[in-house]
Amino acid sequence: MDILIAGATGKTGLRLVNQLKAKGHAPIALVRESSDTGALPDDVALRRGDLTNLESGVCDGCDAVIFAAGSGGSTGPEMTDKVDRDGAKRLIDLAADAGVSRFVMLSSVGADDPDPDSELAHYLQAKHEADEHLKASGLSYAIVRPVSLTDDEGSRDMRFGDKADPKGKAARGDVAAVLADAVEDDEWTGKALVMQSILPDA
Repeated sequence: MDILIAGATGKTGLRLVNQLKAKGHAPIALVRESSDTGALPDDVALRRGDLTNLESGVCDGCDAVIFAAGSGGSTGPEMTDKVDRDGAKRLIDLAADAGVSRFVMLSSVGADDPDPDSELAHYLQAKHEADEHLKASGLSYAIVRPVSLTDDEGSRDMRFGDKADPKGKAARGDVAAVLADAVEDDEWTGKALVMQSILPDA
């Protein structure tokens, strides 16, 4: 499949690009003019677009879309809203317009019912609104909600849903593997699941 990836140059996105290539898919990286694309494989197609101001047609010709972007921990609430909420919602709408077959959302543990007292309350509310927009879009979707992320590759030993520990860890390599599976596995259709990696004790 031709798969558009928002966040392809990020820590999880780069792993995702390589995993999709290994599965025989053709990842298309959605990148800003200022994006550092040096770590992407040379043969990965680039499509220009800024999540804070997406133009029509950005999803045209794509079989699926994966949202693996984020405003980052150092940005304020305004950028969180622009990228994690409004950017995601706009990309969902454009994907629906383009008739893509699947939209996979990288969300977060806690996004199903944001805790207003959490340090991440604003971020989780933004993710919640994006997730709900996806559910109501009419698109075939999957929502992956990892627990606290680490930069580990992981072992592909994971727990999902009620079996996952909300206070556990999720290796970015495992997260990327789940996103790559969710884009094509019917078992993920219409599901929103928390995921946790089973990491060896340090």
